[in-house]
Amino acid sequence: MSDTIHPISAEFLRQTHLTEPQYRQLYERSIKDPQNFWSEQAQKFVTWFKPWDEVCSGDLEKLNTGWFKNAKLNAAYNCLDRHLEKRAKQTAIIWEGDDPKETRHITYAELHSEVSRFANVLKKQHIKKGDRVCIYLPMIPEAVVAMLACARIGAIHSVVFGGFSADSLKARINDADCQLVITANEGLRGGKTIPLKQNVDEALMDCRQVRSVIVVKRTANEVSWTEGRDAWYQDLMAQAESQCPPEMIDAEDPLFVLYTSGSTGQPKGILHSTGGYLVYAAITHHYIFDYHDGEIFWCTADVGWITGHTYAVYGPLLNGATTLIFEGVPHYPDFSRYWNVIDKYKVNIFYTAPTAIRALRREGNDWVTRTQRESLKLLGTVGEPISADVWEWYYTVVGNSRCPIVDTWWQTETGGILLSPLPGATPLKPGSAAWPFFGVVAAIVDDKGNEVADNQMGKLIIRQPWPGMLQTVYKNRERFVAAYFAEFPGKYLTGDDARRDNEGYFWITGRNDDVIKIAGHRIGTGEVESAILQHPSVSEAAVVEVPDAIKGHSIYAFVTPKSGIKPTDALKNELIKKVRTHIGAVATIGYVQWADALPKTRSGKIMRRLLRKIANNDLNELGDVSTLADPDVVDNLINNRLPIEE
Repeated sequence: MSDTIHPISAEFLRQTHLTEPQYRQLYERSIKDPQNFWSEQAQKFVTWFKPWDEVCSGDLEKLNTGWFKNAKLNAAYNCLDRHLEKRAKQTAIIWEGDDPKETRHITYAELHSEVSRFANVLKKQHIKKGDRVCIYLPMIPEAVVAMLACARIGAIHSVVFGGFSADSLKARINDADCQLVITANEGLRGGKTIPLKQNVDEALMDCRQVRSVIVVKRTANEVSWTEGRDAWYQDLMAQAESQCPPEMIDAEDPLFVLYTSGSTGQPKGILHSTGGYLVYAAITHHYIFDYHDGEIFWCTADVGWITGHTYAVYGPLLNGATTLIFEGVPHYPDFSRYWNVIDKYKVNIFYTAPTAIRALRREGNDWVTRTQRESLKLLGTVGEPISADVWEWYYTVVGNSRCPIVDTWWQTETGGILLSPLPGATPLKPGSAAWPFFGVVAAIVDDKGNEVADNQMGKLIIRQPWPGMLQTVYKNRERFVAAYFAEFPGKYLTGDDARRDNEGYFWITGRNDDVIKIAGHRIGTGEVESAILQHPSVSEAAVVEVPDAIKGHSIYAFVTPKSGIKPTDALKNELIKKVRTHIGAVATIGYVQWADALPKTRSGKIMRRLLRKIANNDLNELGDVSTLADPDVVDNLINNRLPIEE
């Protein structure tokens, strides 16, 4: 935990949407008078065809919460049609291909035409309101077109990350009972091709309900073809009309289902409704990123994840922004790629994951400092807690010590950001997700549901409904109740551990199941990793628990040194000392295994489930490793595993 507080520059404060007193006034109103507060925000950020009878109905006790009851609207209309009078010629999407030479600028008028055409294509494929459509595409404009076309006709889109395997795709298609799949012949990522159509063909061998496959021609390479089922996107679009009136959608009708993996069991299909989600996506994008008209907004997340849904597509387009869609990776063709893209398009707001920041920091400052980045005004992080030292590097080196950082905490289930600094309103503490957003009543409790004292770790819960919250787990209400509401009825259990300091700042310390119990003390893996990452020679770290005959459990650390740093016993001892100093003697590391790389999913998240199995020599059943970016990493870690003392 860092005590450093970074002030916001006077220049930034002159144009920010909120001051601290304004935030506190609005926040108090949002939790004490949510009906009127959210009524005003819904009218401000969204256009409705028919107003609601009630803003928020039901409660978390009965799990019958609804938002904007009986109101009618359309997500695609809100993202496109209503902007045309003012923004028809404004760029809606800047697309940067995997190859830096490939780029497109798509105006709001052009995007509206493309979405309308594809909505008509879907209709000709007999897709109607309520049907599920699987989108399995790279980060190309057609992915956004497909999402909005589904929304335009009331179909429910289920986007599957293009890095997932055929088996992972099959499970998601079958669970959502999708009738149609939209894919590409191939994807491009880091100069390599990804066999998307091949994966679809393999998956559909066990998905008999899928009637049609629409294929975007992304590369010149040929792929296998099933006549009568497969059709080229470009051919269908050439025959489609450019006008398609938007469907009247009930506010509580589903907008999309998005699958999130647990450490065990089948992926959960998180279902989000239309009205509440759109309101929450728009307001959080507006205030948390301090978005102003004409700014270029870049969220690096793939649309296969909730961050891509909310802050690459829906949030920016609802607010009439220009959103940058990036097909590539941060290290191709070199480690300056992110920063070159920022200079190329004069990006103002940049939102990415700590995983990417750590990886780029590891390569040294020169890749950053050779670029200008003068257009940047705000930086953001998402996906996992960011340690204080990585935060400082991001702030000083990438942002030249002038761009506030919004360290955001939220989940697929929450629909949008729940905890975050608000630029201009929140003094910044490196590593802290800061304060709750409007309408979010967060608390930290012990195992019995009692609130813990300041600076004590406990389970993070949310006490009050918010508009972006999930509707249910698709086709599995029992799992919805068990996962989020069974342990503390009437409260949403986030699954994360956290603590709150005496100034009200929240610090996320890791998942509830990422807690190591040593001699009766609960220690969050996140805070151990944060302490290790403060050492200037460390690039990445992940810790898990292993058995200990005396203390019950001990800490096993996987550590990746920075480029050019040689692992030594002296360095190991320095890390052990740093963790003891940062947390206490109880947090003494028992084992340090040096790792060239850690097992990560293609979205950049460290797969700690595998690390636990490796450290504990539980190698008989490693589970699905098809989502790993580099499966060879696992073998390397197994071969260099340290023996555990019995």
